[in-house]
Order: sequence, then structure tokens, then C-alpha cells
Amino acid sequence: MSEKECAYYRTLYEVAKGINSSLEPVTVLRAIVEQVARALDAKACSIRLLDKKGKTLLASTSYGLSKGYLRKGPVEVAKSKLDQETLAGNIVQIKDAGSDSRFQYPEAAKEEGIASVMVLPLTVEGRAIGVLRLYCDKVREFEEGEVHFATAIANLSAIAIENARLHQALKTDYELLTAYDYTIHE
Repeated sequence: MSEKECAYYRTLYEVAKGINSSLEPVTVLRAIVEQVARALDAKACSIRLLDKKGKTLLASTSYGLSKGYLRKGPVEVAKSKLDQETLAGNIVQIKDAGSDSRFQYPEAAKEEGIASVMVLPLTVEGRAIGVLRLYCDKVREFEEGEVHFATAIANLSAIAIENARLHQALKTDYELLTAYDYTIHE
């Protein structure tokens, strides 16, 4: 097994361990984006989740991106061919984000020093809930093994997000039930 493959397995192990250790989505997702960026030698990584209406991808967490880049404006699915393709279930690679018409903010990408991007869907039970983006500061095409690794991470991330959402819903239901039960017995 190559050193690169060992690093992928270590990262997968750490991500799985992180998902199992916390139901706090912020903690888990921050660890994921940092570990993935490092494992794939990328400049940055981010996770964006669809809003309730499914029209905008909201910044959830990121690693390696400036605050200025993160504030560049909303990522509207209708205006981003890249995200439309990804949310349809495709893995999309862009060699030059500054000149590819599918990228919604090419000038911001140039200013941030982003050359290539790979975007993967985050899906739960066949339903897209967001995207995982990897940003590189040099033009590159991800190798097949890197794409498979990133796909596994995207799938684990989607599971972590859904588990956290379900946990929060159960917690809220329990608190409501407890409050209701308390008022009945008073």
C-alpha cells in the first residue's frame, strides 16, 4: 500500500471516528473539511447545505478560505451551473474556475487564488442536501483514487449531517414532551 493510500485510510478513520464521537455538526464538519483538504493536498475545502427552499447553498463550514471569499455573495442554485450539475448527483471537476462559465463567482476565485475545483454531492437516501467543494491553488485534475476517496468522505459527511439533524429533532421532541408532561402533572 502506498503512502498516499495510507493517508487516505487514516483520514477516513479519523472522519468516521469524529462522526461517532459527536452529534454537534459544527465540530464534526470542521474536522472533515480540514482533514480532506490536507489529505488531498488542496488549498481549501467547504461544505454548503441547501436552504429549506432548495434555492440557495448556505455556507456551513470551511477550511482554508478567506472571510472575504466566503462573503462574496449567495450561491444561488439557479445561477450556478456547477451546483446544478452537482445537486443532480454528478461529481464535477473544473480545471480553471476563473474562466469556466459554470462557476458563479470567477473573479472572486481568481482573487482568492483558486485554480481548480472539485464539487461532490452530499446525498441522503437519494436526496441532495448540499455539496462538498475542494479548491486547489494550481490547475489540476483529481486522480480516480482521489475522486473515490472524496466521494467516501462526502457520503460520510452527509450521514453526519443527517444524524445531527435527527438528533436535534429528537431532542426538541423530547423537550416538548417533557414540558407537556410536566404541565399535566402540576
